[in-house]
Amino acid sequence: MSIFTPTNQIRLTNVAVVRMKKGGKRFEIACYKNKVMSWRSGAEKDLDEVLQTHTVFVNVSKGQVAKKDDLTKAFETDDQTEICKQILAKGELQVSDKERQSQLETMFRDIATIVAEKCVNPDTKRPYTVNLIERAMKDVHYSVKPTKSTKQQALEVIRQLKETMEIQRAHMRLRLVLPAKDAKRLKEKLKPLLQVVESEDFDEELEMVCLVDPGCFREIDELIRCETKGRGSLEVVSLKDVEEGDEKL
Repeated sequence: MSIFTPTNQIRLTNVAVVRMKKGGKRFEIACYKNKVMSWRSGAEKDLDEVLQTHTVFVNVSKGQVAKKDDLTKAFETDDQTEICKQILAKGELQVSDKERQSQLETMFRDIATIVAEKCVNPDTKRPYTVNLIERAMKDVHYSVKPTKSTKQQALEVIRQLKETMEIQRAHMRLRLVLPAKDAKRLKEKLKPLLQVVESEDFDEELEMVCLVDPGCFREIDELIRCETKGRGSLEVVSLKDVEEGDEKL
């Protein structure tokens, strides 16, 4: 005797559900636990490590698969993998309160760690400890956004903390080499992007060692490449201009 199994039902176990409402309907995808946040933070790049199946459901726990027409109407495509990616990026992860709390605490700690790694006290050039950054985040009542990556949120936290404490991103130390005929003109263009010029040496070409905000690195690199048509060069001497020892408040 054969047991009849409806064709539109799929049973899954040990599953994390991500849910999204679109076009007045509910859609869900089945993911592996702990993998959703890894995907959102960019740590996990392989979609097959995140999704249990490239199938869109209306209800994962009941195994009810979404109708093709509903998907096309809501997402303007019936490509299930593409729809899974959209739900993964913007949907809401369904977890128990205890799981959610533990997840938020981990993210809070991760954000504080990134901030501590990237920043210093501008007066002493010393880094802050992770605990100190966590305390400062609590003081400004920073609340973690589970759908945003920890890296994005760390930049947001730095902006907020600047209002209440002495903090800035640690400068990068760069060595710039500019051809003699472009040197004067290019130096003027670079000036607004350089925080401190530590040394200048002009012989057949201009060599400068300077400190810059990491956010300006790409712009400086492009400027030197384009303006010197590849004859100038840029070298990272150190990623962070930091003094030894931790900063105490």
